[in-house]
Amino acid sequence: MVQMEAFYASLILFIGRVWDAFTDPIVGFLVSKSRRTRFGKLLPWILFSMPFGVASYFLLWFSPSYTMSWKYSFFWYLMTYCAFHTCMSCFHVPYSALTMFLGGDQRDRDSATAYRMGVEVVATLAGAAIQGQIVGAYHMQTAETCRMMQNGTELNNTSPLVNSLNNTKWAYTLAAMVIGCLYFLCSLILLLGVKEHTGCFAPKDHFHVSYVTGLKLVMSHKPYLSLTFGFLFISLAFQLVQNNFALFCTHAAGLGNHFQHIIFVILVSATIMVPFWQWVLVKCGKKIALFMGLIWYIPPLIIIVTVNGNLPVIIVMAMAAGVSLAVAFLLPWSMLPDVVDDFRAKNPRCLDLEPLFYSFYVFFTKFAAGASLGFSTLCLHFSGYRPGSCEYIPAVAMTLKVLIAPVPITLLLIGLIIFYFYPINEARRKELKAELEGVVKSWEVELEENTL
Repeated sequence: MVQMEAFYASLILFIGRVWDAFTDPIVGFLVSKSRRTRFGKLLPWILFSMPFGVASYFLLWFSPSYTMSWKYSFFWYLMTYCAFHTCMSCFHVPYSALTMFLGGDQRDRDSATAYRMGVEVVATLAGAAIQGQIVGAYHMQTAETCRMMQNGTELNNTSPLVNSLNNTKWAYTLAAMVIGCLYFLCSLILLLGVKEHTGCFAPKDHFHVSYVTGLKLVMSHKPYLSLTFGFLFISLAFQLVQNNFALFCTHAAGLGNHFQHIIFVILVSATIMVPFWQWVLVKCGKKIALFMGLIWYIPPLIIIVTVNGNLPVIIVMAMAAGVSLAVAFLLPWSMLPDVVDDFRAKNPRCLDLEPLFYSFYVFFTKFAAGASLGFSTLCLHFSGYRPGSCEYIPAVAMTLKVLIAPVPITLLLIGLIIFYFYPINEARRKELKAELEGVVKSWEVELEENTL
């Protein structure tokens, strides 16, 4: 759409991800050190970052390149991309950490996480549907023009392709405006409908730590390392499939016109299955639910790449893949509060590090997206893929099949091996509940003694 060379587009993505790698932990530390207002410590960050997030998202899809040289166009998209990631860090880190400050016990937090991730899947579905409906018609025009060229139909001039490009630019801009308005509306609902609790009061000898000390404490906590790196490999597996599925449908399966429908099926399936997996984790435990759901992801991937574009079979496998996608959305974020509780139980005098835990978790999610995108781009480049090309290239089709099944399955198995050694099971969760209750009682006794 922007007509930028692949090298400069990849450079923007790389620099943006490097920038993002620094902003998430820094924002997490700044949030933990910010003053508590009458609205809380986290909600003000969400309030002030929201309008800038809306503006940067719109500018990310706005295309002024036809009025700029390629140099100015490069810096325009680089700055808007970095600004968008900064705004998202300022929004997403406190929003994610807000789970620890909603009040209630472990079961209440798990329920809140299930609702949050269920709505997040619905929002992803709505965003994909909105953008797909607005942009999809213009993509079909481009696909039809490519089909005519492949069939040897001579076009009188290049105006069909030019008109299609201009229409697609306008469609993406319109979709950005619509989604930006929804972003603004949902943020208002969050700010007006959620009350941030202060949590337990602090003991007399509590202490705050510096950024470096907090970083060492967080990254040396073994349950957090197991959860984070297991989640990293699982995110890499899902991101690889997500980043390459559109190209797979177009260049390997011959189902480019049905891509939006397949994605819709996956997201609907995931939305429906979130409550089911919440019930499973309550009945069977989180580790068991995680293994059950993620192993289920392997057969659909194998079948999708071996059926050679059989649409009915791929639709059925898309439904099955959505079952595992629900687990990937729900379980890692449901397990993180348990890790924070474990840290609190072992370090009861060290307070306000919750945003730092969540910031690195967000960072690894984004890192997985950037790493999978860079790896995919590199593989496709060496296979001979050219953006916008209508030509079928066997090497590209084979590369996409490898990126859709063998590589993600390998990463998924590595993540499951790491999760096997994750130390917090249901028995440990019950111990944590008792330990934290004991810590709170000791603080209450300490407070009574200090007031006498």
